[in-house]
Amino acid sequence: MLLVYNNPLTLEKIKEITGLENRRSRSIINKLISKYNDDDNPFRIYEIAGGYKLGTKPQYSIWVKKILENKKKHQISKAALETLAIIAYNQPVTRLQIEKIRGVNCSGVLLNLLKHKFVKISGRKKAPGNPLLYKVTDFFLMHFGLKKISDLPKLREIGII
Repeated sequence: MLLVYNNPLTLEKIKEITGLENRRSRSIINKLISKYNDDDNPFRIYEIAGGYKLGTKPQYSIWVKKILENKKKHQISKAALETLAIIAYNQPVTRLQIEKIRGVNCSGVLLNLLKHKFVKISGRKKAPGNPLLYKVTDFFLMHFGLKKISDLPKLREIGII
C-alpha cells in the first residue's frame, strides 16, 4: 500500500482497505520502520502529515534529486512564505488578520496558496461579515516535511519573540 498510495497512508485508510485494527496496523508499520532503518535499503518509512509514506533515506537523496531535476517544484515567493507562516502559526485566521500582521493586501497570495493546496478554507468566523477562516493543509505538512503542525519551530527558537 505504501508503494502505490500517493498521500500519507493513515491508520484509518489501512483499516478501510484491510480491515485491520489500528493497533495491529501500527504494530506492523513499527516493525517495518525498524526493519527498513536497520537494513541497507535505500528507503525507509516516514511518519508525515498524520500518516506514513515510503521515502528515500537522506544519504541517497542526491540520486533522487538527479532523477527529479526536470520535475517542476512549487516555487514559493517570499510573500507566500510570509503568508503561510502567519496562517500556520495563527490558524484558523482570517484574511484581515493576515493583512494586519503583514501590513499589505494578501488576496492574490491567498488565492495562489488555495490554488496550490497549501491552505484551505476551514469555516467562517462568527464576526460581522462572517469572514472566511484559513488553515494549512496536509500538503503544506508534506511539502515542508512535518508530521503535524506542532512540529513547526517555536517562535522563540527562531528568534521571533
